[in-house]
Amino acid sequence: MYAAIVFLPILGSAIAGLFGRVIGARASELVTTGLLFVSAALSVVAFNDVALEGHKYIIQILPWIHSGDFAIDWTVRIDTITAVMLVVVTGVSSLVHLYSIGYMHEDPHRARFFSYLSLFTFAMLMLVTANNFLQLFFGWEGVGLASYLLIGFWYTKPSANAAAIKAFVVNRVGDFGFALGIFGIYFVFKTLDFDAVFQAAPAMAGKQFIFAGHSVDILTTLCLLLFVGAMGKSAQLGLHTWLPDAMEGPTPVSALIHAATMVTAGVFLVCRCSPLFQLAPHAAEFVTIIGATTAFFAASVGLFQNDIKRVIAYSTCSQLGYMFAAAGVAAYDAAMFHLFTHAFFKALLFLSAGAVIHSMHHEQDMRKMGGLWKAIPFTWAMMLIGNLALTGVGLPYLGIGLAGFYSKDAIINSTFAAHTGIGSYAFTLLLVSAGMTSFYSWRQFLMTFHGRYRGLDHQHGDHHAHGHDEHHAPKLEEVHESPLVMLVPLAVLALGAVFAGMAFTHFFIGEGAHEFWRASLFVGNGEEGHLPVWVEMGPLVVTIIGFLIAYYYYILHPDLPRKLAAKRGMLYVFLYNKWYFDELYDFLFVRPAFWIGRFLWKKGDGMVIDGLGPDGVSARVLDAARGAVRLQSGYIYHYALAMLLGVVALATWFMALGGAL
Repeated sequence: MYAAIVFLPILGSAIAGLFGRVIGARASELVTTGLLFVSAALSVVAFNDVALEGHKYIIQILPWIHSGDFAIDWTVRIDTITAVMLVVVTGVSSLVHLYSIGYMHEDPHRARFFSYLSLFTFAMLMLVTANNFLQLFFGWEGVGLASYLLIGFWYTKPSANAAAIKAFVVNRVGDFGFALGIFGIYFVFKTLDFDAVFQAAPAMAGKQFIFAGHSVDILTTLCLLLFVGAMGKSAQLGLHTWLPDAMEGPTPVSALIHAATMVTAGVFLVCRCSPLFQLAPHAAEFVTIIGATTAFFAASVGLFQNDIKRVIAYSTCSQLGYMFAAAGVAAYDAAMFHLFTHAFFKALLFLSAGAVIHSMHHEQDMRKMGGLWKAIPFTWAMMLIGNLALTGVGLPYLGIGLAGFYSKDAIINSTFAAHTGIGSYAFTLLLVSAGMTSFYSWRQFLMTFHGRYRGLDHQHGDHHAHGHDEHHAPKLEEVHESPLVMLVPLAVLALGAVFAGMAFTHFFIGEGAHEFWRASLFVGNGEEGHLPVWVEMGPLVVTIIGFLIAYYYYILHPDLPRKLAAKRGMLYVFLYNKWYFDELYDFLFVRPAFWIGRFLWKKGDGMVIDGLGPDGVSARVLDAARGAVRLQSGYIYHYALAMLLGVVALATWFMALGGAL
């Protein structure tokens, strides 16, 4: 059963990819989607067997690499943290497959698209079921490849190609650090097996080795290198620039990347390696700083974005920061709980946004929307539930709320309960980020569904800026609900967004957390102590403030945002341009790389290699031959002159030589 969970998606991918033209797009859709639903059903059984009943399995698939003392087998590791990820990955992926049947129904290359989707899912399943770092790296690179294929699926669109390349290159930067971390683990522990490394780790606490010419703490260095990989895959500050551009891919791809696969891989890695990070407190502090700063940064950038998908993309970046902040203060259970609940409401938000885009004839600019709730009331309701879950609406002392309330508040509380300077830093930024999250979420919701319809205001506006120059916003009466095959997944995800937190909080972070995780994850004593009332109520208060500000600007005074934007204030421009990270990287890396490449092309290749290499030598031989031909004129007086000059030169040489003697 457990092997089937992993390999059914790759079977579907192979069938659709290799035989899609033979069996047709419809059969490819049905095969890949059907196999994913079987895999999802088996994952639910596995969750009950492993997470709830306490079993653990390590299943060998086949021998892999055996060289001297180095032995790695292809195995499937099924423990609680894996079971949670199996439900998340296969559950969301199966619903995305179903949704894509409706969303991509006009695309002529649907078989290839569904093949890529299933390949993506398989790679993520290989990652989360890995029993050693090398197999995890295989799945890690697999999701990177699949993301490149899916982000650039519409390859005739230059912006999609650029986004795919950007995602691939930025992730290679993080993966270089991750690879160094794996090399270092083998160098220190002589094995890459998780259990063996975790058991031997305490003996290495406080010891040092030479890295990059310096004597450094072993576990701190290894954890930091692993986290560099996590920063790239989970789009943390500095390596985040690929994530918003990934919106160039089809909307189902955005939902799959942001909710269930790829970006959650970094959080999974840190939580899987919790026994190492617990022994490297400085590395854990760095994780907290990066996570909290990313949460604040991404939330601030999301305040003024106008593309409906990019707002949700920056929200994902911010929420991942929450998860890393929790992991950094040893609240790994809260981090995994937020990963679990986030999968439901973020997939719901992305797919709801996709339904809006589908209804709006592929228009994504929220400035061309408004008043859509009457035309698409079901999508309005789904987006409303997703927003309530994302902003964490709930009543703290009654313990009643949507999914995000339980996991987000648990993270904020855990940073305060850490009672450290780093914890206080994280608590402050996460609390402020919660208020900004509320503002940009409700801003998006109100701009899209309420107020007057603005779709016909700017038919000749800035389409080129958004890459949708071939589309025009429809008339309001032309806007209609998406087909049922797209709406059913929204309803299922909405159930998770409402009840997932309530149903599982006792297991993930409650009194039963120790028994639930069963040593697959480090769990603290679970005692946060008595928290002040302002800490408990803080997230709810800032959430309400964020909503009220959004309501004031976009419902009561809808002309104010346009006037403020027109003033181009310093803060507005700074946030709208995403803290100028893209411009900074363009100046520091892109332009110098182009200059070096152009120099090596023109000077190195053109002048040196072509000038002095095979082509250059042959050209000089040809020039010499042509010169020699000119000497053979056929006139006697030319030859006589040459002979006379030769005699004179010879006599001069002998005279000079004789004079010297």
